Amino acid sequence: QVQLVESGGGLVRAGGSLRLSCAASGLTFTDYAMGWFRQARGKEREFVGAISWSGGTTYYIDSVKGRFTISRDNAKNTVYLQMNSLKPEDTAVYYCAADYLPGVGLRVGVASLHEYDYWGQGTQVTVSS
Repeated sequence: QVQLVESGGGLVRAGGSLRLSCAASGLTFTDYAMGWFRQARGKEREFVGAISWSGGTTYYIDSVKGRFTISRDNAKNTVYLQMNSLKPEDTAVYYCAADYLPGVGLRVGVASLHEYDYWGQGTQVTVSS
């Protein structure tokens, strides 16, 4: 049974930092590119960024470039989202997701929810002004 479990969310002031973790089990972690998405209240789920199986390729939406960094530790089956210079508009539930993509970088449709095979339950991030 595949499980993705996010942790590290919480309440932080604007300008602060948080690091989210997503621990994967029940799958061959290195066969999967990993993505981070977020969903603010009343809005659709939004792609944030992704990392290839090796960690060699990353991709981010413009609004988080330079502030957020995705990394992974394949020995620990864990992917991370380091969030710096947080803004109130970053407030959302953050989800990690796994996209079966062994041996290659990121697919063209990396930002599409439908490309991802497994999802975590989400962790709340709240940024106060």
